[in-house]
Amino acid sequence: MIPTQVDWDSIVDSVFVFDNYGELLVLLSNSLWAGALLGLVGGLVGTFVMMRDLAFSVHGIAELSFAGAAAALLIGSDIVTGSLLGSVLAALIIGFMGLRARDSNSFVGVLMPFGLGLGILFLSLYEGRSSNKFSLLTGQIVSVSPVQLTSMIVLSIVVVAGLLIVWRPLTFASTDPVVAEARGLPVRTLSIVFMVLLGISVAMSVQIVGALLVLALLITPAAAAMNLTVAPARIVVLSVVFAELSMVGGILLALGGSIPISPYVTSISFAIWLVTRVIRGFRERGSSYRRGGSEKDPHGRGQDAHLHGQGPQGLPVPVSNVRG
Repeated sequence: MIPTQVDWDSIVDSVFVFDNYGELLVLLSNSLWAGALLGLVGGLVGTFVMMRDLAFSVHGIAELSFAGAAAALLIGSDIVTGSLLGSVLAALIIGFMGLRARDSNSFVGVLMPFGLGLGILFLSLYEGRSSNKFSLLTGQIVSVSPVQLTSMIVLSIVVVAGLLIVWRPLTFASTDPVVAEARGLPVRTLSIVFMVLLGISVAMSVQIVGALLVLALLITPAAAAMNLTVAPARIVVLSVVFAELSMVGGILLALGGSIPISPYVTSISFAIWLVTRVIRGFRERGSSYRRGGSEKDPHGRGQDAHLHGQGPQGLPVPVSNVRG
C-alpha cells in the first residue's frame, strides 16, 4: 500500500482561513461575549480548584455534564439545562461524600467512565445531525444564541456572587481546613457550596470548549498563575487574565478556521503554562544560586570565615591565635 502524502497546505488552510473574517466577527459576537464570561468564571473558580486539589474532580464532573447534555439532546430538551443538571448532580455527590483525597480520586475515577459511557449511549441513540454530537465533546462557537448568552450571564453572576460571599472563609478552609474547622468554620458546608459553583462553571464551559477539554479552562490558567507568584490576589488576577487570553484568543482564531474551537483554546492555554513554567524554572535556579552564595562570608571567604580570625591586613589567622 502506497502511503498517502500529507497535504500541509490544506491543513494550514483549514486551521487558518480568515475568509470574510470581519463579517464572521460581527455575526458571532455572542460567542465572544460568552468566551469572555467563561474566562472570568474559569479564572476565578480555577484558583480554588488548584488550592483544593480538585483537578481530577473537574474531569469527573465534566463527564456527567456531558451525559446530561447528551440526554437532553436525545429527548429534544434544552442542552444547557441537561448539562447543568448533570454537572451539579456530580458536584453534589462528590461534595456530600466528603472523602479524603485518596478515596475521592478513586470515586471520581469510577464516576468518569460511567458518565462518559452514558453520554456515548445517549449520542448513539440520537438520530439528528452528527455535528451536534461532536460539539458536546470538542465544543463549538456558532451555536451561542441570545437566549443561551442570557443564561450564561445569569449563571456567571450566580457563580461570581457566590464566590464573593464565601471568598474569605473558603480561602481559609482551602489553605488549612484543619485549623479552619477548629476555629468553627463550616468547612463541609463551604465545600458543598463550592462544589455546586464548580458544577455550574463546568456546565457553562462544556457548551463552548466541550466536555473533554474543560481542564484547559478551569485548571491550566490557575496552574500557570501559580508558576509566577504565591500571592493569593496576584494568582487570582493572573488566572483570570490567562483564562481570558485562552478563551477570547481561541475564539478569535477559531473564527478564521474550519476546525472546532477546543484545539485553539487548549493550545493557547498550554503555551501560556509552558512559558510560565520556564520562567519559574529560571527563578528557582537563580534563587538556589543566591542561596548558595549567601552561605559564604560577605567578603567572599566562604567557610574559612568560621575557621579563621582576621589579621591586621585582612588576612585569615587561625582561631587559636585570636584573643577574645
